[in-house]
Amino acid sequence: MPEIKWLGHASFLLRSESGVTLVMDPYDDTIGYPLPYPTADIVTTSHDHRDHGYVAGVRGNPQVIRTPGEHRVKGIRILGIPTHHDERGGKQRGPNVIYVVDMDGVTICHLGDLGHPLKKEQVGQIGAVDVLMVPVGGVYTIDARQAAELVRQVGPRLVLPMHYQTPALSFPLAPVDDFFRALGLKKPVPLPGLTVRREALPAEMQVVLLDYR
Repeated sequence: MPEIKWLGHASFLLRSESGVTLVMDPYDDTIGYPLPYPTADIVTTSHDHRDHGYVAGVRGNPQVIRTPGEHRVKGIRILGIPTHHDERGGKQRGPNVIYVVDMDGVTICHLGDLGHPLKKEQVGQIGAVDVLMVPVGGVYTIDARQAAELVRQVGPRLVLPMHYQTPALSFPLAPVDDFFRALGLKKPVPLPGLTVRREALPAEMQVVLLDYR
């Protein structure tokens, strides 16, 4: 029964039933969001850019995961899948790592700064996903239309959009509204956080908007 909190941009805090905490893609103080400085046992970074790899901002001497492959920390399985930050094989912005996290029987996938459509074999590596964290703001990642298509490919039960324009962000991205239009959905009221119960997952895909404040 993982608890999920959006810290802003592409950063999330996950907490397991046993209290193990995982911070994904921590950012520094140059991007506009207030630094949450959470304490964590584990940190994952999709790449080393300042808005995704500020490990120094996380307290608690966490174990840091930066690479593809299978990792196991404090009973949490984390699979890193190599991808790219652009559509030119990483030549423009470098590599990106997708992370698939198994926590309390729930599978959570964080796409990082994915900059290209996924190949069939990459979708296969991700496998069945309960919660998908997907960038939707374009400019530096896939855009709203590409994100909507990717969501249909992966087929998660819950979708958490990230990496889009908010009043806090100091550089321009597209708003999250474009993503909802691409899916043909009405924009929901943001929630302060989310507790994912395996037995309570929706039968059909649902997009959940989280509030960073």
